[in-house]
Amino acid sequence: MNRHEQERIAEVLRQALPPVDVNAAPDRDLWPEMLRRLDEPAPLAFGLLNRPWFDWALLAALAGFAAAFPSSIPTFLYYL
Repeated sequence: MNRHEQERIAEVLRQALPPVDVNAAPDRDLWPEMLRRLDEPAPLAFGLLNRPWFDWALLAALAGFAAAFPSSIPTFLYYL
C-alpha cells in the first residue's frame, strides 16, 4: 500500500468516525442502574434452563452422535 492509499484511507476514516470528546460525561448517572442490577436475584443456574429449543436439540443430537460413535468423544472434548 503506497502513501497515497494510506492518506485516502485515513481521510475516509476521519469522515466516517466523528471525533470523540474525551471530557464528555454520560447523559445520566449510571450508578443507580448498577445498584438495581446488583439487587436483582440471580437467574436459576445462570440461565442454563432458559435456553432456546434448538440449543437443546443440538445437545440431543450431539449426545446421540456420541452414543453412536464413542470414539468421537475425545474430538468433541478437544474442541471445547
